[in-house]
Amino acid sequence: MMDEMTGDGMRSEHEAIIIGGGQSGLATAYYLLRAGVDTLVLDDQPAPGGAWLHVWPSMTLFSTAEFSNLPGWPMPLYDGFPPAQHVVDYLTAYEQRYKIPVERPVRVDRIEHEEGIFRVRAGNKVWSAQNVVAATGTWSAPFVPNYPGTFRGTHWHSANYPGIEPFRGTRVAVVGGANSGAQIAAELTRVAEVTWYTRRPPRWMPDEVDGRVLFRRNRLRALAIQRGEPDPGADSDLGDIVALPEVRDARDTGRLQATPMFTSLDEVDADHLIWCTGFRPALGPVRRLLDGTTPRYSALHLVGYGDWTGPGAATITGVGPYAKQAAREIAESVGKVVK
Repeated sequence: MMDEMTGDGMRSEHEAIIIGGGQSGLATAYYLLRAGVDTLVLDDQPAPGGAWLHVWPSMTLFSTAEFSNLPGWPMPLYDGFPPAQHVVDYLTAYEQRYKIPVERPVRVDRIEHEEGIFRVRAGNKVWSAQNVVAATGTWSAPFVPNYPGTFRGTHWHSANYPGIEPFRGTRVAVVGGANSGAQIAAELTRVAEVTWYTRRPPRWMPDEVDGRVLFRRNRLRALAIQRGEPDPGADSDLGDIVALPEVRDARDTGRLQATPMFTSLDEVDADHLIWCTGFRPALGPVRRLLDGTTPRYSALHLVGYGDWTGPGAATITGVGPYAKQAAREIAESVGKVVK
């Protein structure tokens, strides 16, 4: 490949380009750079931290710091479950420690593939690469189910939930029977009249279970898949909701109680409706290069989209094996080796 430059003097041709500078992009870059692969990360955020820059103020990890590590370097210790800023600081330091080349903010508009080369376009900038890794996560693609009827209050999603202040003294409906719904509903019970809608009665994990147990289960699933065995699936008896301290307190004091799911928005009598209904892969310009969920080109790799790409792939600790596998395939394609 010719060593061309962009208009701002940056090199435009690389062996691999990673789209997304969050935990999945950094983990993949770590392995590629160790193998000597010429790598560039394009990130649409103004600073390091990925989706963790946008989570609600009280959100924490489900795991303690020692179970929340990217490859190569452990997260600094924290007493309890680390908050978002601790994670952002870790991702920032990780990027600096391994001198990961990131250009930001860059919002990729289009990706083209011709004669074995990808052209990655963002405005009037163009980069070329033999390999592309999509590591764009899910946070920017919140999912809201379709229900009949009309809700005349304010709609929110866990993706843009700002914390408790706008909801003081109001009536709030929270939809979703998993972790985000339980956490947001629990903290709002301190300041608002909350109705927590779930499709089925909440399935609480045992109080002693946290992300460490979930990580071990996901690791067993990933290893089985790598051996060519059937995916044993999630532990269906374990439950859906990690009983973090505030959630457990709200549940045990009776402030947090579930209400059967409504069938029409006309039934929701509240000032605010917060959808805690999950996300979809934020594939953006990568989508046109896929057949369903399968890349059309072997040099296109998807990393970090949850069970869609592998058990635990959307977690800080769980993404490592998938990042390493993508990096290994890329390195082999350019005559290098991931160790």
